[in-house]
Amino acid sequence: MRTAQVTRNTLETQVTVSLNLDGTGIAKLATGVPFLDHMLDQIARHGLIDLDIQAHGDLHIDAHHTVEDTGITFGQAFAQALGDKKGIRRYGHAYVPLDEALSRVVIDLSGRPGLEYHVDYTRARIGEFDVDLFLEFFRGFINHAGVTLHIDNLRGINAHHQAETIFKAFGRALRMAVETDLRMGDVLPSTKGAL
Repeated sequence: MRTAQVTRNTLETQVTVSLNLDGTGIAKLATGVPFLDHMLDQIARHGLIDLDIQAHGDLHIDAHHTVEDTGITFGQAFAQALGDKKGIRRYGHAYVPLDEALSRVVIDLSGRPGLEYHVDYTRARIGEFDVDLFLEFFRGFINHAGVTLHIDNLRGINAHHQAETIFKAFGRALRMAVETDLRMGDVLPSTKGAL
């Protein structure tokens, strides 16, 4: 089983992420940011990743550090669990609709961090959650997981629907990319011989 547990402690946050890339989508989430927990649940459920995230942050200031550091720690745990990447598909993609909203996520487990994030939310807050923080989450993830990630919200009127389609598509793209490719065997999916 491809599993990892990483704890990140700073003066602003304490975050522990445990994950199993070969799980069944079980999530145990307590970040102190309810809408973030709702989105992380989408990653677990649609990515079939067992995900346990416990975070304590300086929420008396705002949610920025907690959301960003959750992305960073998730990225570190993801990279650790993925291991040497031999025999994986490497690439993943998904389109996910939710009523009027539609998002596309494409990922390459390349070893190189890169983010293209094209989302124009229809409002700045979903409940109490500042939608700008999703960019910080994904930036933290890609920098520490070493992946190239393209996120495009293609349409949407309801900001909750926009966010949910992004996270569902992200989970499904991750699931595809980390899957074992039986035809690949124990070969690294790169002509360079390194990822």
